[in-house]
Amino acid sequence: MQAQYVIIGSGSAGSAIAYRLGEAGKSVIVIEQGGSDRGPFIQMPAALSYPMNMPIYDWGFQSEPEPHLGGRRLATPRGKVVGGSSSINGMVYVRGNAKDYDTWEAMGAQGWSYADVLPYFQRMEHWHGAEDAGGDAGFRGRKGPLHITRGPRNNPLFDAFIKAGQQAGYPVTPDYNGAQQEGFGAMEATIYKGQRWSAANAYLKPAIKAGNVTLVRGFARRVVIEAGRAVGVEIERAGAIEVIRASAEVIVAASAINSPKILMLSGIGDAAQLAQLGIPVVADRKGVGANLQDHLEVYMQFQAKLPITLYKYWNILGKALIGAQWLFTRKGLGASNQFEACGFIRSDKGVEYPDIQYHFLPIAVRYDGKVAAGGHGFQVHTGPMRSASRGAVTLASADPKVAPKIVFNYMSQASDWRDFRKALRLTREIFAQAAMAVHVKTEIQPGQDLQSDAELDSFIRDHAESAYHPCGTCRMGRADDPLAVVDPECRVIGVEGLRVADSSIFPQVTNGNLNGPSIMTGEKAADHILGRRLAKSNLAPVMAQNWREAQR
Repeated sequence: MQAQYVIIGSGSAGSAIAYRLGEAGKSVIVIEQGGSDRGPFIQMPAALSYPMNMPIYDWGFQSEPEPHLGGRRLATPRGKVVGGSSSINGMVYVRGNAKDYDTWEAMGAQGWSYADVLPYFQRMEHWHGAEDAGGDAGFRGRKGPLHITRGPRNNPLFDAFIKAGQQAGYPVTPDYNGAQQEGFGAMEATIYKGQRWSAANAYLKPAIKAGNVTLVRGFARRVVIEAGRAVGVEIERAGAIEVIRASAEVIVAASAINSPKILMLSGIGDAAQLAQLGIPVVADRKGVGANLQDHLEVYMQFQAKLPITLYKYWNILGKALIGAQWLFTRKGLGASNQFEACGFIRSDKGVEYPDIQYHFLPIAVRYDGKVAAGGHGFQVHTGPMRSASRGAVTLASADPKVAPKIVFNYMSQASDWRDFRKALRLTREIFAQAAMAVHVKTEIQPGQDLQSDAELDSFIRDHAESAYHPCGTCRMGRADDPLAVVDPECRVIGVEGLRVADSSIFPQVTNGNLNGPSIMTGEKAADHILGRRLAKSNLAPVMAQNWREAQR
């Protein structure tokens, strides 16, 4: 079996690449281990907590015991299904901050500045916002495959949260994905007509239907490299091992966990580590698997004074009614991920752009579906966006079926603890404002009795969870950078005919959820492959002018 291009992974970036290459008349094979994304647990937005806890849809990765979190092993869900992690994520759409991409370029990712990437965000978006509703139409795209919508914000707690942020002295932003990220406002989601709008729905299925893209179900074992050039992918399917040949290039888009794993199994990585496992070295790239980053967060939960939260539906009958309404009408509570209000703030003066993110949710519940004691409640997910901690993904075995070792090294820097404490204290201040105070009966967690640095540190150590945004393990940089894995064209340094394009190539984690930036990476990588480029944007983002002197 052969095509011009073979892509490993049908996720956010892989699907976008397949779509654009197929659109350009190229023959493409997409290899995906996971199965179908049909079924209500994936397609119903409100059911988001289910697929990431189901082995049929999730690779089931866990970190090694994290040394600075009391030895806890944290879940690291990655999609094992058509659409990849875009089929199991929370559907929150965040581009990231303009400064993120300018930082990328300063770190060696030439041509990935905000001016360079903004046209790709615009090309991929089918934005359903309205200028008269406060959206920044000039910054947004309206003709792309990726539908982006805002929830109805029918629950009064959403607007109360936004108002409380304003009362605390922060701006209200009409569109955090437009000119100004900083502030409080409506959250956006990859939801369309009441259904999850994954990369599979937006890109892959239309590409397959158009005829140039073929989906092959199989387990990618390694990239086949001959005379220094990638010529195909070795896969296992139906109990047999075969090679899918690529006449032009192989593109690895298998996630920040599986992409470095596949490279290492193919002989691309730290030569000393590969030699220990008996893997012949093709390219000695010590950065493969290194530079692992993530967002860590806590759920600050509050007991509600009034029974207006989603808790009243948190029973068998309530869930059945919501599910039935969604199944037959694609409307109601089931048609929203319930993350409909958010905030981006700076933790201190001297911080140039937001480094704390808020997801507000009108129920106190964990991702695993366990609700907080006390009945009616609500919560906000919060944590610092730019941790200085770095971890690594390494091989545990030369056997492709063995999961890699994942160590995030969370909270390994003193600045992590300082910034996390600031996030908790600033959040308490926001919830003490009049707009939210009328709804708060008591603080469930951390709990108002925890006030000192030591008490908050203990809470963070015991309760912080991953926001499921791993990235950075095949870092993009200059070709002469010994720790870079790919150059700014997404080409693997030292191997011909091989590229990596997904969140693993991010030099630094972006400010917010990673699905949007990952899709943008696929869009832009496709143009690099095709030898074309969108013109830079001349739009200037709105940034805080007083950031040196004031926190808000």
